[in-house]
Amino acid sequence: MTRPTTLADFAKRLPGATAQMATIGAAQVRIEILSGLTVALALVPEAVAFAFVAGVAPLVGLYAAFMVGLITAVLGGRPGMISGATGALAVVMVALVAQHGPQYLFATVILMGVLQILAGVFRLGKFIRMVPHPVMLGFVNGLAIVIFKAQLEQFKIGTGEDQVWMSGPTLWLTLALVAGTMAIIYVAPRITKFVPAPLAAIGIISAIVIGFDLPVRSVGDLASIKGGLPDFAIPDVPFTWETLKIIFPFALTLAAVGLIESLLTLNLVGTMTGQRGGASRESLAQGTANVVTGFFGGMGGCAMIGQSMINVKSGGRTRLSGIAAALFLLAFILWGSGLIELIPLAALVGVMFMVVIGTFAWQSIAVLRRVPRSDALVILLVTGVTVAEDLATAVVVGVIFSALVYAWNAASRIRALPRPSQSEQGALVYEIDGPLFFGSAGSFIDLFNPKNDPDLVILDFMDSRVVDHSALQAIEAVAEKYQKAGKRLQLRHLTPDCHKLLSNAGQLIVDTDDDPDYRIAVDYEVKTGRMGGGH
Repeated sequence: MTRPTTLADFAKRLPGATAQMATIGAAQVRIEILSGLTVALALVPEAVAFAFVAGVAPLVGLYAAFMVGLITAVLGGRPGMISGATGALAVVMVALVAQHGPQYLFATVILMGVLQILAGVFRLGKFIRMVPHPVMLGFVNGLAIVIFKAQLEQFKIGTGEDQVWMSGPTLWLTLALVAGTMAIIYVAPRITKFVPAPLAAIGIISAIVIGFDLPVRSVGDLASIKGGLPDFAIPDVPFTWETLKIIFPFALTLAAVGLIESLLTLNLVGTMTGQRGGASRESLAQGTANVVTGFFGGMGGCAMIGQSMINVKSGGRTRLSGIAAALFLLAFILWGSGLIELIPLAALVGVMFMVVIGTFAWQSIAVLRRVPRSDALVILLVTGVTVAEDLATAVVVGVIFSALVYAWNAASRIRALPRPSQSEQGALVYEIDGPLFFGSAGSFIDLFNPKNDPDLVILDFMDSRVVDHSALQAIEAVAEKYQKAGKRLQLRHLTPDCHKLLSNAGQLIVDTDDDPDYRIAVDYEVKTGRMGGGH
């Protein structure tokens, strides 16, 4: 008799988001939907503000937040992660929009998406694993500061050059509402978890402001969010080589910035939720979302760490929360603009301030005293560059600096330990210890002085590894030194490919049964009597 199919069995056969939704209970569904509503409320002022930064209409930012958020929620590599229009991308778009207009921006967003899809197809997202932990700490600290600074704009009144900081009763009232929001978020989970704390805080503070008609800024003071469904349209740009030369540099920068921010957020959310992998899938999802967004008049987007933190800490763990956030945002645009525009900005600022507190890696302050100085410097460097420039630049700088520090440390580990040979009478064996690569090649050559050595010298590479072209050239240089001194040199425990690639020293290699079988990092073209360049 065939065993009945249970809901869990059926769910395993369903793809992606559908399978996940079928396996969560009613209580979790409620949490996911309410968490999505909280995120949607926090997305509105961010999308509008970033649209202003990029120099486009507010609806362009809102459409991007809806479409990118929906597509990545369904297809992305990390359930619970939120994507939308971001400031990191907006600052790159400013020059393009100012010089060529929004239509060129939409074409650029499409090309950006294509590049991200290619990154996913070729699995380039896996290289995010090379980001060291100190860089991650600097990334989250810098991002927390950036989120904090972005909220300070809500303490200004006026527009354009006429903007001034709040003062007097308006400032004190706004600060009181912000503090009240933060207090509710802190206390609410201790009373009930039926409603996510940020949503409860927004609701209570909004009720107070509307009920008492308090004179504070609201979402409607930023811009009207009322609109219709986005329309499909091919960007109105010439399909010429000149157009490609204009948009490609921007598209490449946007694709890189978007993927770096998204994949770092993927790792951060994964750490909080105990999930792993998904980098290539996230790259494909981000690319697909941006291609679609470009055809529907959106400014493109990527993962948003602030909103992702709100979602995760509100209980959002599945794709349903991200889908709900996107659909709520669309509902705000179509039908709920009048109500959403009444929400005081102070409540949303308070929510984001709590995100800042939760995002900043406070333990990194104590860690600075305990970790090596180079790691402490990386944390501070990445934090500073994130605040001064952008996240992608900061991460690249941090990774390069960390790589140089590693290369310097590894270069100092190369050693040649001498001992008498047990098989060749009168010979001296140098046991090479440490990696031989471009950083240690010079030190390796300086380790040997043929004048002080016997007639037969053996270099044993059992505890070393030949890494690159510079290492091969260093071995050639040492062989040449002994040859000029009229002394014999033998090389042991080098791989077959090293043997092939060494032109002069290769004939000195002694084959043994326990030779290693690793391959060096690059391939070389070997020509008669000379070592060629790398392919």
